[in-house]
Amino acid sequence: MTSLKNIIAIVMVSTFIGITPLPLEAHDGQALSDSQTVYVPAYSHIYVGSNKRPFALAITLSIRNIDLDADIIISDVHYYGSSGGLIKSFTDEALTIRPQESVRFVIAENDKTGGSGANFIVKWRSATQVNPPIIESIMIGTQSGQGVSFSSRGRAIIN
Repeated sequence: MTSLKNIIAIVMVSTFIGITPLPLEAHDGQALSDSQTVYVPAYSHIYVGSNKRPFALAITLSIRNIDLDADIIISDVHYYGSSGGLIKSFTDEALTIRPQESVRFVIAENDKTGGSGANFIVKWRSATQVNPPIIESIMIGTQSGQGVSFSSRGRAIIN
């Protein structure tokens, strides 16, 4: 009970002297931006068991414009394999994504060309500073009554 009283006292004193003891809003530290190149890990398969048997996965690349007011323009979506070679380009021309809109690109479960070290490179831009989009890959596979699913979040890189 003493620790609860101490916490309440700290919050009250902190509030009185103008220090906010807890964050008032969710924020991941991501600054506004008008363009980025984003690296997104992906896996066309993972290895299971002591024999390191490949487990095939379907990959969905999801790009979500989370800005409430501005469009973003996707100029490049490229899929690379474990060896670093380009496998597929999804963008013949720029793609505009409106506020709160999402787009997806899919690699079929039977497409094993990417390997366990596959990745996407996504380049986007906007006419104004915006909240950067959420770009992630979602991997799902089923074999012999067993299912696997997980996701990987993209990371902005400097190029």
